[in-house]
Amino acid sequence: MLTKTIYLIRHGETEFNRMGIVQGSGIDSDLNETGILQARAFFETYRHIVFNKIYTSQLRRTVQSVQEFINLDTPFEQHEGLNEISWGEKEGKVPNYLEDKFYLEVIANWGKGKTDIPAAPLGETPEEVVARQKPVVDIILSRPAEETILIAMHGRAIRILLTHILNRPLSDMDAFEHTNLCLYKLVYSYKEKTFQLEIANDVTHLTLLSA
Repeated sequence: MLTKTIYLIRHGETEFNRMGIVQGSGIDSDLNETGILQARAFFETYRHIVFNKIYTSQLRRTVQSVQEFINLDTPFEQHEGLNEISWGEKEGKVPNYLEDKFYLEVIANWGKGKTDIPAAPLGETPEEVVARQKPVVDIILSRPAEETILIAMHGRAIRILLTHILNRPLSDMDAFEHTNLCLYKLVYSYKEKTFQLEIANDVTHLTLLSA
């Protein structure tokens, strides 16, 4: 049976993550020291796997998270469709009490199925994000010769992507947890045309940081 194995990771930590600053697609931040160590730990754990292709968003923090695999001459592509959701006017700001309340209300509305509500003024809706993700998924699936691939993305974007490929409503997106440099592993069956989730939000590779 022809299958494709997908290793899907969230990027490593940035200073914006550490400080609780909203990033989104409009903030092109770098990994901080912790994020670099997380990327190294992931590489050391999975360097034995031969990835046929690496896919990242167009933001630096995703590329930096897989740079050591790229250094092995693994082919890679960047796609804007894999970028994080745009948080519009909230990007670059440290959440205060009112912004936390705003964020919680947005998340609650999304959970109620109101996924046409933007993340913030001038931001994207989850429906707009999944619309730009779908063409990238189609590209990836159109390449069966790439049997094992690595995708580096962002937290909210991963949640949205997983609902789409696992045929769940967008309102379920917060059922998928994520941490910096976590791993989701999926297998796609070309015969059944379905994805099977094998590993979710795994960070066991990060135990190398405390070894």
